[in-house]
Amino acid sequence: MTRLRYGVAAAALAVAGLLTGCSAEPAGNAAAASSEPVPVVATTPQVADFVRNIGGDDVTVTQIVKPGVDPHDYEPTPADMQAVAGAKLVVKNGVGLEKWLDRTISSAGYTGTVVDASANVALRPDDPHIWHNPLNAKIMVADIEKGLAAADPARTAVFAENLADYSAELDELDADNLAAYARIPADQRKLVTNHDAFGYYVDRYRLDFVGSVIPSMDTSAELSAKQLTDLVAKIRATGTKAVFTESSLPPKTAEAIAAQAGVKVVASLYGDSLGPAGSDGATYLTAERHNTATIAGALAG
Repeated sequence: MTRLRYGVAAAALAVAGLLTGCSAEPAGNAAAASSEPVPVVATTPQVADFVRNIGGDDVTVTQIVKPGVDPHDYEPTPADMQAVAGAKLVVKNGVGLEKWLDRTISSAGYTGTVVDASANVALRPDDPHIWHNPLNAKIMVADIEKGLAAADPARTAVFAENLADYSAELDELDADNLAAYARIPADQRKLVTNHDAFGYYVDRYRLDFVGSVIPSMDTSAELSAKQLTDLVAKIRATGTKAVFTESSLPPKTAEAIAAQAGVKVVASLYGDSLGPAGSDGATYLTAERHNTATIAGALAG
């Protein structure tokens, strides 16, 4: 009987040892997996730049819309769908800017988390260009930080520290923008752009939006002959000094309107997109500083 009990006990210990040994390998694999960067798909250049700043070396970012490309009418590629399928997190701008995203996610079979960076932003009606107010950008990166922390809780402290650092840079950007426009008389702060992409910027810095070459927040709209004539008349009547083109849109119509109105053309703002590496618009911060320097310089001159 004693030998039987000993045999049972020994067998139980052996099984326990096997179970412990089996569980040790997955734990090691989990630790190794957690050291890998989080694969993130970001829709637009601005959103991708935010993710890179908050995630740092702890994320790998696949950016769908490339610099200088209009996001309104973008057509996803098979490579985009493959990236979405392999992502742990998808981050979008929201407010209908990425009309193509839902079908891309469906085609890719992605069932993970989608972070809508616009979720807590106070929105203008149907206006997706929320990032042009740096205070909105602070809200967007805070939402992104929460999404990254949920995707990789072990790195929560790192993401939080990155968020604090980048938020301070956004505060500095906003303060510099306010100072730039404080030097320009209110009656000279008149803005005409390619399309209506700067509503949040106009509201934040108290500019007077005279009109846009494309009479819409969506670049697919077209200017009628009457609207063109009316815009030229309005530019003349208000004493507007310039028409500003945008990096992701053809400048020809803007140039024609400026010529008819007898004002200068100023190229070019980063409206819907950022610029390529090495340009003034390579990052969100440099693009917004470029926009302010360009607009304020032209209005002051």
